[in-house]
Amino acid sequence: MSVQDQKELQRIRDYMFQKEPYLEPALTIQDLASQVNMPVKDLSILINNHLDQHFFDFVNAYRIEKAMKILKDPAKAKLTILKILYEIGFNSKSSFNTSFKKHTYLTPTEYRKKYAQ
Repeated sequence: MSVQDQKELQRIRDYMFQKEPYLEPALTIQDLASQVNMPVKDLSILINNHLDQHFFDFVNAYRIEKAMKILKDPAKAKLTILKILYEIGFNSKSSFNTSFKKHTYLTPTEYRKKYAQ
């Protein structure tokens, strides 16, 4: 991977972390490309070829990381799984559970029981 590609990927990661565009359930690759001021094709190539992910897997990874933080937080123990999944940009419980388990090897409920303090 070229130095330029590495810089662009880091810029996108920083943007995802700081601005949290993934919280928008209808986020598309066109939306994200526009937000980071990059042609859609270039963004797609970076994600697909250099991260070996599809766009939605890339976005869902950020959503799952956010869910993991919420599930660990004792102050948010009263939040239901359904409330959390909508809060982090998922539209359905089944897609959230599938992505969460793919990422953590646990269901959201199992994760909360295991890691909540």
